[in-house]
Amino acid sequence: MSEIQMGIIVNGATGRMARNQHLRNSLCAIAREGGLVASDGRRLVPEVMLVGRDAARLKALCAELGVERWSLDLDAALSDRNYAIYFDAVTTALRQANLARAIAAGKHVYCEKPTAERFQDALGLARAARKAGIRHGVVQDKLWSPGLIQLGKLVHSGFFGRILTVRIEGCYWVFEGDLQPLQRPSWNYRKADGGGMILDMMPHYRYMLEELIAPARRLVCLGANHVRQRWDERGEPYAADADDACYAIVELEGGIVAQITSSWCVRVRRDDIIQMQVDGTGGSAVAGLKHCWIQPRMATPRAQWSPDMAAPLDFYADWQRLPEVEPYVNAFRRQWELYLRHVAEAAPFQWTLFDGAKSVQFAELALRSWSQSAWLDVPQLAD
Repeated sequence: MSEIQMGIIVNGATGRMARNQHLRNSLCAIAREGGLVASDGRRLVPEVMLVGRDAARLKALCAELGVERWSLDLDAALSDRNYAIYFDAVTTALRQANLARAIAAGKHVYCEKPTAERFQDALGLARAARKAGIRHGVVQDKLWSPGLIQLGKLVHSGFFGRILTVRIEGCYWVFEGDLQPLQRPSWNYRKADGGGMILDMMPHYRYMLEELIAPARRLVCLGANHVRQRWDERGEPYAADADDACYAIVELEGGIVAQITSSWCVRVRRDDIIQMQVDGTGGSAVAGLKHCWIQPRMATPRAQWSPDMAAPLDFYADWQRLPEVEPYVNAFRRQWELYLRHVAEAAPFQWTLFDGAKSVQFAELALRSWSQSAWLDVPQLAD
């Protein structure tokens, strides 16, 4: 069976997300298993070139993953005709310029989110990609997590009846770095480096709401900078001046009300680091990234409050966990497979740079709402 070698430049290869999710769990795993079977029977086999800033780390990662090519020179990598796809997983502040260079070089582009720090820049990238005739996409991994897949099926089946409200609670306590090592890169907490909860996570919540429930129509948001001193990877203290939490209310199409609480300053007491609850006239569901629980209308217990006695109900016991009916496949890998088929065979792929621009617009509106203490409309963006 013949193969189609798909050359992919992975920029920011030694970063946490690129190393673990995009390389180990996705591209290298696909290559190790012999590639994807195309519609004509040939196999689509990823061949990656790692790009970064530290030669020693790149060499070590190549040795670990069995990758041959690496480079410290992005322009040289972009000039190599054997690599038709550019993937960007660098820090947010650098992404827009890198993507513009890749588009100008005629590469197909796929990238982490957000695609830029400002909406107009993100929209400009999408328009440039369309004009160049390349195939482009943005990572929206939460859509392929098992719990949210099940939640989406409940919505499409009509389980909820008329949907009333949505509640999203996300993230976890990120160590300051003095007593315990930080578990997220320090740039996430510096404004100058493109850090901040709102820019990082509101793009996720935008596509989760729009794809699973309904598009956003207006929002109000309050950001916060709760922890103002952190310690970086070298153990040096720095001023953490980026927002590390956000609290938003979003009105969706059809009058559905969504509440978002997302914080790197909260200790988790729920079933997953991101949890989405949907309440409707016909029933409710709570989905994490891995599992989904339901409580239909006719199985809803009678809850009553009394100051004179402990709650007589175990409010967890009356929920039913949906069974897993298909094998788990890493969410990042599932979207990579769709994107590789999109490049090789023009298979459908809707999560383009225009979708990425919508997410940057949503985050930008949330930041503006915070600064103005105001409700803001969410303009509809057509591709």
